Amino acid sequence: MTGGLTAAQIARCEDDGFVFPIDILTRDEAKTCHQLYRDALRLSAEHDQNLVNVKGHLVLKWIADLARDARILDAVESVLGPNILCWTTNFFVKEPGDRTFVSWHQDATYWGLGGQQICSAWLAFTPSNRESGCMRVIPGSHRKLVPHADTFDDRNLLSRGQEISVEVDEDNAVDIELEPGQMSLHHVQIVHGSDSNNSPLPRIGFVIRYISTEVEQTTGFRDSAMLVRGEDRFGHFDLETAPTSDFDPNALAHLDELREKRRQILYREVS
Repeated sequence: MTGGLTAAQIARCEDDGFVFPIDILTRDEAKTCHQLYRDALRLSAEHDQNLVNVKGHLVLKWIADLARDARILDAVESVLGPNILCWTTNFFVKEPGDRTFVSWHQDATYWGLGGQQICSAWLAFTPSNRESGCMRVIPGSHRKLVPHADTFDDRNLLSRGQEISVEVDEDNAVDIELEPGQMSLHHVQIVHGSDSNNSPLPRIGFVIRYISTEVEQTTGFRDSAMLVRGEDRFGHFDLETAPTSDFDPNALAHLDELREKRRQILYREVS
């Protein structure tokens, strides 16, 4: 590791459950990523499905390369240690005026992952601010899990529309405002959500879910992940292979199977 977080940033991540902003990409690199995302959506339509927004790193080389970018991994290693898996990648996209939102929730409630050596890297391709519906977090809320309920609201960007069943003190919320190319890291148990995009620009966030190789899937389903740094001495996950080109036929052949496994995990009954 050549870079990484400062001692103050690591302390904030431990105390508050998040840290931002972390400079990762240049403005030009972020602009290129935005265009690659738009191009990938268009090309996905030729395959009659969205191959981008969930586990896109399995079929798009540029996404896999970004998930393995040393600038990102150096920061993640400061939190998780040297042996790192990419559990999944997602895009959270809010077009101007589309009224989508993310309810207050904790990721750990539904992912089925055992342990807390888990974090999300949220990388902005476009401005993410209060007006455009940036992520909001409740500092210190990562210390315990609280009850959730499923809403399956069509406007909610979450898989089940899950939301916290207890009152959230929004007066304590912090807006994770990021410029294109900047990133935040947040703990798997942090309470977070976001409002709709009321700006004239799209809000596009690329989110990488990283876990230590020590973490296990506790649901009984055999899960998969991609080794992105270090080594895996535990074998808790089937190791995914990065594509050698965009829309690699071999990768496409396995994507449906891997996505179905992940769907079974996310949509299982949660007590």
